[in-house]
Amino acid sequence: MYLNYKDQGKGKAIVLIHGFTESLTIWNKFSEALSKKYRIIRIDLPGHGKSKCMGKFHLMEDMADAIDSVIKKLQIDSFMIVGHSMGGYVSLSYAEKYPEKVKGLCLFHSQAAADSPEVKVNRARTIEVVKQNHLDFINQFIPDLFAPSNKQRLQTEIEALKAEAKSFLTKKSIIASLEGMRQRTDKYDFLSKTNIPILFIAGKQDSRIPLTKVTEQLILPKHAESLFLNIGHMGYLEAPEETLNTIAYFAAKLFNPTVL
Repeated sequence: MYLNYKDQGKGKAIVLIHGFTESLTIWNKFSEALSKKYRIIRIDLPGHGKSKCMGKFHLMEDMADAIDSVIKKLQIDSFMIVGHSMGGYVSLSYAEKYPEKVKGLCLFHSQAAADSPEVKVNRARTIEVVKQNHLDFINQFIPDLFAPSNKQRLQTEIEALKAEAKSFLTKKSIIASLEGMRQRTDKYDFLSKTNIPILFIAGKQDSRIPLTKVTEQLILPKHAESLFLNIGHMGYLEAPEETLNTIAYFAAKLFNPTVL
């Protein structure tokens, strides 16, 4: 399966994976900054951006395999991976399937638990809403990802996200991702056994990933770091400087530990 991607810069590789309703363009500013030192690979997940749907269900494991096809094409042996939201779920699946390739993992507003029964019911309701009118769903969904205190300040960015999402998302692609998230398995066992260093970036006002979920998972890995900010689910827009600097510092420790 072909996935659209962008390859920028030279050096050690960092792979950036966007979240649900997003595309690789969310990483534009991060890529511009990080590509001065690293090779930055940005990938459109199936049904997002310029990548086509790959079926009725976009399972996290299948999307991980699709990412690996890009990694093989680019002949990259090992890399750090950053996953925002659903991209974090995909990144966890990738790290579990291909641990020898992953030098480090950043869960950017993401976590390792599967959907609870309550969340599964809510996703089923959301699917019915999408079937009725997916554009209305986008209009409501994206603003709710931001902390209330940041919505007015970032109104221009919110409108841009909505407009871009409407340009590529279809009912089929939205539902495929919702079904994939609904069916994903938890990765607690993987987190507790892996030697891969993991960075958690979380928002204290995140309505999608409660901070309590992240703090309980933070103690599982052997090597874990965290950044907790007073933001919602969209750190790359709500706190771009802090989140970028934290990711850059994490990368520097992975790739050049003797320098720090």
